[in-house]
Amino acid sequence: MELPLYLSFNEFHNHYYNNLEKWFEKYHNTSETDYLKALSELYSPYLYYNFANGRLQADASIQIKDCFFPSYDKIGLSFCTGCDNGKKPKTSRNMNHMFEWKTITMMEYAQHILDKINRHISENKDKDVMSLINDYDVITSREGAGYCVNYSQHQSTLPFLKAYFPVYGQTVNMAVYRDFIFSIVQIAEYIDHKLKELELFESTIYVKLKSEAKFKVQINHQFLTLCN
Repeated sequence: MELPLYLSFNEFHNHYYNNLEKWFEKYHNTSETDYLKALSELYSPYLYYNFANGRLQADASIQIKDCFFPSYDKIGLSFCTGCDNGKKPKTSRNMNHMFEWKTITMMEYAQHILDKINRHISENKDKDVMSLINDYDVITSREGAGYCVNYSQHQSTLPFLKAYFPVYGQTVNMAVYRDFIFSIVQIAEYIDHKLKELELFESTIYVKLKSEAKFKVQINHQFLTLCN
């Protein structure tokens, strides 16, 4: 069962038990624990543990390759060998190119994908936005330099995009995104509260992300030690 991702706490809270009932209908040999763990996996990618204040905070961002061609005119170039999508671009030339990693918000990523889809629709006039949200050729298409979408990574963004994309129009809603940033911590705290009621403290999002944050700090410390 594909659990829907909600962009506001009220929506999440209001649909919690309805989705739990559907979960039981789909999976007969299951429990609310399994449902909560699935919710934890769904919402954790948009959070991080902040050591400074000892709590969870929103982090709805994604790393993406930004390709550029310093020695050539960018117009007409439609390839980036660093995309790592498992297929060769339809158009490829043997030219030097460079890329750098950039961290952008999920709102920016959503707008980038929406622009690709709407460009395809304007040229083909045969499908709607949602039918193309995971179309390989559309999602990985390139026009000159710019962001290079990794199709495998794109799969992890689908729950957010399905919830966030407008039904009509070509621009994402900034107010809805701000609501999501405000609500995501509340949603995580609600999930953790339910897990604590079941005495599953080690399964909470808080414990999971705190542990991951500590591990990253240890790895960075070891790396700096080796460099010195």
